[in-house]
Order: sequence, then structure tokens, then C-alpha cells
Amino acid sequence: MPITDENIQLVKRKYDAIADCLTEKGRRLWAASEAISHGYGGASLVSKAMKMSRTTIRQGIKEIRDSTGLTKGRLRKKGGGRKAIKVKRPDLLKTLDELVEPTAKGSPMTSLRWTSKSVRNLAQALKKKGFEVCPQTVATLLHELEYSLQVNKKSLEKSSHQDRNAQFQYISDSVCKMQKKNNPTISVDTKKKELIGSYKNNGQELCKKRTPIKVQSHDFPDPRLGKVAPYGVYDIGKNKGWVSVGISSDTAEFAVNTIRTWWYKMGISYYQQSKELLITADCGGSNGYRVRLWKLELQKFSDESGLEIHVRHFPPGTSKWNKIEHRLFSYISKNWRGKPLLTRETVVNLIANTSTTTGLEVRSVIDENEYQRGKKISDEEMASLRIRGDDFHPEWNYTIKPRST
Repeated sequence: MPITDENIQLVKRKYDAIADCLTEKGRRLWAASEAISHGYGGASLVSKAMKMSRTTIRQGIKEIRDSTGLTKGRLRKKGGGRKAIKVKRPDLLKTLDELVEPTAKGSPMTSLRWTSKSVRNLAQALKKKGFEVCPQTVATLLHELEYSLQVNKKSLEKSSHQDRNAQFQYISDSVCKMQKKNNPTISVDTKKKELIGSYKNNGQELCKKRTPIKVQSHDFPDPRLGKVAPYGVYDIGKNKGWVSVGISSDTAEFAVNTIRTWWYKMGISYYQQSKELLITADCGGSNGYRVRLWKLELQKFSDESGLEIHVRHFPPGTSKWNKIEHRLFSYISKNWRGKPLLTRETVVNLIANTSTTTGLEVRSVIDENEYQRGKKISDEEMASLRIRGDDFHPEWNYTIKPRST
């Protein structure tokens, strides 16, 4: 076909009609197909009409006539297009790694040490070193270097006790022996104190768009409502929970009273024939192994209930292994996430409505008793206790028997 203005405009109108729908490869192949249909001189005609290089059109013709389909599914053949910056600058990945790595070589006083390592800040730092990269490219490169956003993980502990693992095994064996005899085995602990009132509670809750629940801007305790201290009892064998919401001090007297309340309100109905109770607890706090009041109150509970109470304390620094933490408290936190704890009744209802697909059931009440802090227990009172330490770490493992038997 002769290269005339009329023919050029004809091809141009055909191309303009479909140009918006074509990819780079589509434009190349359309141009090649059009050139083939016009015969001799078709490549020059289409080149003028589309403002496309004849070399590109010839490449398209070659692709059409190539029966092997080497370019099938690709916009360009392998290796085509602009080279990636990491190929043009092989030292880029190493430089980026040195910027991100906490123990990076170089001066520890560089300004980037004291900023968040966002992709924007890293891109700016790379530009100062002569690399022209955008934040999105930095994000892609970080992924290749196997970096990802991470939260802090609580895993560092003080030096572990030499018998830590042996104590874990001792606790596990004790629980198994008690459960085989259908005796109650419980895990106890205090959940963190919670502010009562319109205060922010961590987590998110579904709300209408742009209508979040409004809460106080500062977390100063309300002098009238104060705080509450939830103390929990988790029945390891039955997957049942009990939480007493204390409005006074978190003392050993409060802790044992919670165990007492659980026994009479909930536990005794499951273990009517039992004469023994196993308690697993942390090493510190109101139920710590050094707390005299804890042992005295357990003796009082043993005397009135007739239960022989076995206590097993987790070694120092291992409270997160206490089953109540991840089988009860974690689900309570999920259940009330994003909900302000407006009243004490709100706390009780949210705790009592906590459940899981594995059958967890929880009951909760408010403990309105006032518990005095700093009670002193004399040596004479301690001597009156019917307490016997086990052969293995008697300070962590001991049994309290009723004084009436």
C-alpha cells in the first residue's frame, strides 16, 4: 500500500479506536499485524501513523511468525526493559542491610539510629549515600532481605533457676496424679488492675464509620470509681473459670477468699467426693511462696473445708507458663477489647460472658470486702500451721492439712 496521507490517517483512526485497551505488547502486535496486512511498505506506513519505531514493528512481526511462543504470557521477552536498580547498583542491598540491622557497622551516633526505620526514612538515608530510590522500592528490597514489621517480644528473662525445668515437670506430674483421682487442680493469679470509667481499653470494636467510642484523654483514676483487681481461678481439668472482682487491695487474704468462693459456689458441685485440692500459682504477688499471709489464709480455708491443699509454685520469672494466663485471662482481654469498663457491673458481665469454641465457661462476682494491706504474721502463728514441704524444693512445693484431723 502506498504511503499517502490518506492511508496514514486511516491507520491512525483504527489505532486510536483501540489504543486505550492495548498493553505495550498489544500495541506492538497490533502494529505488526497491521503492517503485515498492508504488504510491502506496511511497516513504514504503520510507523508514521502510530509514531512507533520500525524496529519495534519488525520485532512484533517476528513474534507473530515465531511458532515456538517464547514470548507467550509476557509483555517483553526475558531480560527486556529497564534494569532494576539493585542490578545497576549491586551495593544497594548491602547498604540497606547495614542501615536496618540493629548491630550495623559504623558510627553508632548517626542520626538514623535515633529515628524510626520507616521506608521513607530509609529512602532518604539511601539518597544521601547516592542511591535514587523511592519508599516503595525500599519496601520491596526489605522483603527480599527477609525483613518484616515486628512487635517487641517478651522473651528475655533473668538467669533461670537450675531446677526450673525440673519444677515444671514436678508440677505437671502433680496435676496428672490429682486428675487421675478426679481431684480439683486449679491455676490462680491476679489479672492486672483495671480503671473503672470512660477510659480507653486496648483493642478495636466495630462501630459506624467515624463514630468511635469517645473516652477520657487522660488515664487518671476516678476518685469515686477507682480501680478493680480481678483475681481468677481456672479449673484445669474442667476448663471452667471463676473471677472475683476486688474493689479493695490485692492481698493474700483476697486471693484465698476468691479460692474459697470458687469452691463453695462452683468447685464443690464438680468434686463432691474430693478431699484434696491442688493449686498452681506464681512465685510472687499476693500468692507468692514467701507470703506468710497466703499460707495462713490457706490453712484457715483448709480447716473449714476439710480439704488437704497441695501448692505448686512456678519458678521465678516463669509466670507466663501459668495456665490461667493463656486459657482464661487472654480470652477475657479479647472479649472486652475496645470496650470502656464504665462500671464494676460492666467488668463482671464482660468476664462472665467470655467463652471459647473449646467450651470455656466463666463465672464472676464482685468482692466488696475491704482487705487491709501490710498485715504482719507472727512466728507463733506460722508455727501453728499444719504445713509440710515436699522433698523437692519444699519452699515451692508444700501441703497444708486441716488442723482438725
